[in-house]
Amino acid sequence: MKVLLDLDGTLTDPFEGITLCIAHALVTLGRLSPPRETLRWCIGPPLRGNFAALLGTNDAALTERAVRIYRERFASVGLFENTVYPGIPEALAALRRAGHALILATSKPAVYAEKILSHFGLLGHFASVHGSELDGTRSEKPALLAHILRTESLPASAAVMVGDREHDMRGASANTVRGIGVLWGYGTREELERSGASACVAHPGELLAAVSPKGPAEAAPPA
Repeated sequence: MKVLLDLDGTLTDPFEGITLCIAHALVTLGRLSPPRETLRWCIGPPLRGNFAALLGTNDAALTERAVRIYRERFASVGLFENTVYPGIPEALAALRRAGHALILATSKPAVYAEKILSHFGLLGHFASVHGSELDGTRSEKPALLAHILRTESLPASAAVMVGDREHDMRGASANTVRGIGVLWGYGTREELERSGASACVAHPGELLAAVSPKGPAEAAPPA
């Protein structure tokens, strides 16, 4: 099985880095930043959409300026203001020992994602890393997963998508890939199941059984 894994909210908790960079961009633009705890919804969705909502604008130029300011801080500091969830290294190792190939599938630009995985000692677990381009190409999960299936010559039936938000599950559903939701990130069980998760797991140690075709009944794909 090819296991496609989201990054933010699934492998690592990026709350500090993302929210500090958002606040930096808003303040630099002369806007008030909401309390950081209220920005949890920004973890998962594409960055440009987040800034359009936060700035209350349809002005693409203003949104792009916010993204540039965000990345000025993120590229040097914010991407490492991040922590690996307990149990993730062990879960990745167990998946590999069982013969599964791991593929990163993140809306974050691939250039940042690879640096994060390398910094936290996780890169060696992955057969390949896929993310968006800096211009926003493939930042939406349906397009990203379609790209991965195509470039990896991977049948949808041989893949499973693991993530913490509705965007991950909708990306999986759009490509007829089985989706598994994780409950230690930023999405709720209700959000994940509503958006197509075939199963949800509460701890990284449960991932191996969930992705296996011979796993528990709740982890099996719908009939």
